[in-house]
Amino acid sequence: MTDSSFALADALVDRLRQAGVTEVVVAPGSRNAPAAMALWAAAQAGVVRLHTRIDERTAGFLALGLTKAGARAAVLTTSGTAVANLHPSVLEAAHAGVGLVVVSADRPARLRGTGANQTTDQVGIFGALVPTHDLSSVAELVAVPLPWDSVVHLNLQLDTPLVPELAVVPDIPVATPPDPRPDRPVRRENPLPPGPLTVVVAGDDAGPPARRLAEAAGWPLLAEPSSGARTGDNALRTYRLLLATGLGERIERVVVFGRPTLSRPVTRLLERAGVEVLVVPGRGVWPVRPDGSRTIEAPVWGGDAPDDAAWLDAWRTADRDLGRRVDRLLAEQPALTPYDVAGVTHAALPAGGLLVVGASSPIRDLDLMVRPPAVGTRRKVIANRGLAGIDGTISTALGAALGRRESTRNLALMGDLTFLHDQTALVLGPDEPRPDLTIVVPNDDGGAIFSALEQGAPAHAASFERLFGTPHGHDLASLCAAARIPHLRVGSRPELEHTLASPNGGIEVIEATVDRVGRRELDQRIRALALD
Repeated sequence: MTDSSFALADALVDRLRQAGVTEVVVAPGSRNAPAAMALWAAAQAGVVRLHTRIDERTAGFLALGLTKAGARAAVLTTSGTAVANLHPSVLEAAHAGVGLVVVSADRPARLRGTGANQTTDQVGIFGALVPTHDLSSVAELVAVPLPWDSVVHLNLQLDTPLVPELAVVPDIPVATPPDPRPDRPVRRENPLPPGPLTVVVAGDDAGPPARRLAEAAGWPLLAEPSSGARTGDNALRTYRLLLATGLGERIERVVVFGRPTLSRPVTRLLERAGVEVLVVPGRGVWPVRPDGSRTIEAPVWGGDAPDDAAWLDAWRTADRDLGRRVDRLLAEQPALTPYDVAGVTHAALPAGGLLVVGASSPIRDLDLMVRPPAVGTRRKVIANRGLAGIDGTISTALGAALGRRESTRNLALMGDLTFLHDQTALVLGPDEPRPDLTIVVPNDDGGAIFSALEQGAPAHAASFERLFGTPHGHDLASLCAAARIPHLRVGSRPELEHTLASPNGGIEVIEATVDRVGRRELDQRIRALALD
């Protein structure tokens, strides 16, 4: 039996509400009108908060950011290419294990394959990673599970009429539904014995268990900025550089939490013969599984006292010394560097604040520059590391800032190409919720990360700029002016520090001009410091 579009739309609102969805992002269209109007009515009644975006890719990443920050969001699109534009955010959510609810409007099954306008095969459009629930009845919709740790695609068959004769705001009860999140299963603890020289690697979304294990055992903690574990005395700042030293060569065992994505030295460590690798299962598809590794549930320290104190002391001493030399080298540079921008931005983040970091160079620059803060300061660092793309970063940051309502301050750090890639995120209607968000953009007019990779070698200089450097020459101030977003350009560390110390409120952009010339040489000099 096929139910009316309005019955399906009303059932959708109720189903999302039962699943704990409090934020809905809608991209306009005709076929999705019944669902959009039902969600608008729910927003008018205070059941959900509504966000409207004209770009579906932006809408998807906005919903992703809202969910990553602690809210739960759904995104609604019309049919055709609108659904396809959600694919980047859907893939990121699937690989990161984020519970995104995707709702698409479709023609009734009888109109498929008939040449009906704006109709394609939306069933399975996101591939095998995200199954589609193709729904034509309320009973089918009510039966679909909406888990908190995976993407769900609801494809609604909406028949005409698509708009009711009279728009009425229904009386929707605002009572808070029961929390639908399942209780975490109780996992049997697995004690780890002392003996092997061990480090704990905390990748993206590793969480506090990585830190707690490292501290209980007295092991070095190699934690990425977005791990949620980079706090306390065991977390190291310069671990990526130290892995190339004799200390790194002595490692005999690695315990991996989360999704490590930033560092080739970490990847090489996990692949190294003779190193025991224990992987704690994480969220998302295709989690970390190096060849020869084995999984371990809920690892805990099995010793009566912390492990060999000399092992941790050696890492701490080397980290402090190398950090000082890195700072000294950067201070000697005649102009502002991307490392300066990353360090100053993080320093401006107060306890309880939020920082969203773009892919490519910025998150790696931050990784090197951030001194681990004290435990309990609740500085939340978010990055899209499921697939680590640069797309949708402004939208993710806006969503995270909107979703984390208790944040003391919201900052975002991203490169100029990342900023340009998602500039439609700044196209906001007058009625759209706007967070306080300061976006810091180190602008080097291109893709700096490739300078340090194989493509940036002198042998490839003839093709580098056109294929990898990709200078764009765009004026970010003009782009911001077109979107009515305040913009300020700085060129020195004191200017950046002063500007970050005086936020204006709302969405604002700080452009820090840096230079790609010499980036490869600077990175080589930094790596050489660890080997001196």
